[in-house]
Amino acid sequence: MSKLEAWIVHLANIAVGVTGLIYGWMLYLVEPENEFDLVNHPLQPELQSSHVLAAPLLVFAVGLIWTNHVWDKVTEGDREGRITGWTLILLLLPMALSGYMLQVSADPDWRVIWQWVHGVTGSLWILATIVHQVQAVVHKRG
Repeated sequence: MSKLEAWIVHLANIAVGVTGLIYGWMLYLVEPENEFDLVNHPLQPELQSSHVLAAPLLVFAVGLIWTNHVWDKVTEGDREGRITGWTLILLLLPMALSGYMLQVSADPDWRVIWQWVHGVTGSLWILATIVHQVQAVVHKRG
């Protein structure tokens, strides 16, 4: 993976991760100022829009590194970062699909299901990404 590709992946992960975490905080942990507010925080719609607009960049970034990093590591049997790498591979589809399904689902029951799937897989993605990067730094130094 080139340095440019790595920066694109890192920046996309940061953009999606930060906007997702802040949006989740606003949505589930912040109380609205009054009972008639439609949102819990005045910036909630902007954070949601930012997250939805940044998410395709992350999908693009993963596609960008798929052949030269992901698939090469899988086919070469590289052991460094294997657990977190496979975790990221397995989380990608449910995380991305649930994010898209949240945008188009009208049924309230399905929206709750997609919210849970997206929240859990997105949180695990952030955690696995951080661990994967720490492992890469430790491996590079060692």
